Parts: sequence; C-alpha cells; structure tokens
Amino acid sequence: MAIVIVGGGIIGTATAYYLCESHSNPSSIHVIESAPRLFASASGYAGGFLAKDWFSAPVAPLGELSFNLHRQLAQEYHGQKRWGYAPSMTLSLTIDEGKGVVRGEDWLLEGTSRAGVSTAAGEGDILRKDGVPEWLTRQKGGTLETTGTADGCAQVEPRQLCEFLMEKCRERGVQLHMPARATGVVRGEDGTLNGIVVQNDGTNRLATIECESIILAAGAWTPSAFTQLFPESKLKIPISPLAGHSINIRSPRHTLANEERYGICHAIFAAPSKDWSFAPEAISRMGGEIFVGGLNSETIPLPRLATDTKIDPKAMEELKKVTVKLMGLATPDGEEIEKDDLEVTREALCFRPVTRDGTPILARIEDKRLGNSIKIAKGGGVYVAAGHGPWGISLSLGTGKIMAEMVQGVKTSVRVDGLGWR
Repeated sequence: MAIVIVGGGIIGTATAYYLCESHSNPSSIHVIESAPRLFASASGYAGGFLAKDWFSAPVAPLGELSFNLHRQLAQEYHGQKRWGYAPSMTLSLTIDEGKGVVRGEDWLLEGTSRAGVSTAAGEGDILRKDGVPEWLTRQKGGTLETTGTADGCAQVEPRQLCEFLMEKCRERGVQLHMPARATGVVRGEDGTLNGIVVQNDGTNRLATIECESIILAAGAWTPSAFTQLFPESKLKIPISPLAGHSINIRSPRHTLANEERYGICHAIFAAPSKDWSFAPEAISRMGGEIFVGGLNSETIPLPRLATDTKIDPKAMEELKKVTVKLMGLATPDGEEIEKDDLEVTREALCFRPVTRDGTPILARIEDKRLGNSIKIAKGGGVYVAAGHGPWGISLSLGTGKIMAEMVQGVKTSVRVDGLGWR
C-alpha cells in the first residue's frame, strides 16, 4: 500500500524514516515538498534543543520516547560527528531588577522563556563559577540556575539531522517529489480515495500517485495543504504560524575545547528584562556556533513557500543588540560591554506551527470530516502530524515512529490519545 507524506520537513522526513524500517516496499513511500529547497523553515533553522520531560501530561509520553530515540539514533550512527548531538546543561538566567527576581516561563504560552516548564530540577542549584559557560557575559543582578541536566536535555544541529534522515530515506527507496504540490485527491467510482494529484512546480506537469493513506506533515502550511486536498471539508486544522527570527554566531570564548572540558553543550533561557523586551534563548553547539533566538511574532504572514521568507531588518537588529549584551566581551567587573567581537554566521526567519493549547496533533481525521462523501479503503486513512510549536525537533523522532505505527495499524509505542482533535 502506497503512503504519501505531504511535507518534507523534520516531521515528514522522520515519519518516512520509520516507515522504511517496517514497510515491505519503501519505494511506495512518497514525500511531497512544495519548496525548491529542503528544510528552509523551522526544520533547518530551529535551535535544536532536546528535552525529555519538559512537557505537559498529554505530550509527556511522546517527549520521553522521542528523547530516547534521539539518543539511540546518535549512538547508532555517530550523531555527535554527523549532526552535533550532545548532552546539554540547561540554565535559567534570572535578573533581579529591584522588583524581585523575574523568572522565565513557557515563552510560547506566556510570551517568555520556556525554561520554567522544566520539572526535572525543582528549585535548581546555583552553578559554581567554573560551571558557567565562558561565552556568556555576566549580567548585573543576574543569577544562573540549573533547570535541566545532561540526563534529560541534549542538543543537535537540526539541518544536519534532517539531511541525515532524508539521506537514509532516499537510500532505502523513498521517493521525494520536489518542488511539487499536492493539488487534489483521486476517487474511484464509489467515492473511495485511491490517489493524490501532484503538480511538479518545475514543469507544471500533473501526475497521480496511487495511494490509500495520506499524512499531512507540512508544519505551519498543514491547514492550507488540507484545504487544497479536501476543499469540501468543513474541518479547519487548528494550527497557526508563529514567526521567529534567529542568528548563529561564533564567539572567541566558545570553542570545542570548552565543550570537551565540560563534556556537554549549554542552553540558556531568560525572561524579558529592562535590557531586552523578549525572552532570549542561547544554545551552544558542538560545531562551535551559538544559536540565538526567542524573538517571535504572530503578525508576520506565512509566505506561500518556505523559501519566500523575508527577514525583518529591524527585528534582526534588535536580536543582534541583545546577542551582544548576552555574549559580547565585557569589562572585568561585567558592568559594561567593552567590545562586539562576535561573528554572525547566519540570519534566519522561520515559522513554527502552533496550536492554541500548545500540544501537537497526531491523529487520523475521521472519514466523515473529509467532506464530499469521500470514502477510505480498509487499511487507509488521512492523518495529521503537525502543531509541534517550538518542540518540532525534540518531538520529531517520536512523532515519526508513532505515525508510522498508526498508519500501518499496529500498536503505538506510547499512547497519544490526548493528541487528537480538541
């Protein structure tokens, strides 16, 4: 039975990867990607932070499963070298501005930092002086506390992970259609869905892929992909785009020697303060770069394609100023920034798919909700795997495994009953 995955980002690619492990004919697995370049949004430009138990009850089993799969994959395929997998120490930067200590909370729900959702470390321990990353500038009134340890936090370079997964999929026979769009479904005389129409955007040619199962995993573009395929349906996929600017930088104070000394990377999450209006997050990587993000917007419109994204110069200027405040060369007492000696290696804007309650959707769409009296053959179905918000990379492998199991009608590795339609 052919399976079509609409969306070639981390979720769609991870699903194809795990389908390959158990599907009798991997060449009957198709991935459709609309952009002319892979991983051009959140899958390629995310921070790559992984957590084991930073999730609400409905997501917790998936979070733990996915974290374990990330570690297992890294052990099997030398993930440290191939996609920068490393355990991570997670720190919360709090600033005492004379009005009490301000702590970060989940930035997605509260507009601040997501560090506060960790339940792994309780109150946390104030780090010793030698435990503070050398690349982080001391902040007046600032305190660093541990909110996650290497047992439950890790780090990857997301684009490299995505490229590895897609490489394995292609080696096993998965067919990638890019740039291409799924423009409609094909039905038999009795109304049974038996195929999907694909338009090659390079040649404008239309082709039909015979299939009985469709997985919608197009991130922030999932609602529009569903409407395109099922225009008669009254179902509205409850996913919205959240735009996020980020930069990658190199600092003279962050080297591979630092990482080898501690044996881990570091992730810093902070709440808004008088020096920055948003909740910055800084994440070091094994390759020597530091990711800085947290400047998000709900008002930037979603482009037609991921590659059509336009960076806002003012937002990027604000992010750079905060980055220098957090990591620039400071005076010995930490009172003033002495020099901006940071090298910007990449600027990016990506769109995360968010849901109102902050939990992803991993579920089959009821046949009756597809509209126009569409019937689904036995063993087939239309599924959604999207809405992961800031946790797409972290939850990716667990999602891929669960969706592969769900589509093939076998018992899922963990229960995801709470991730259906709300």
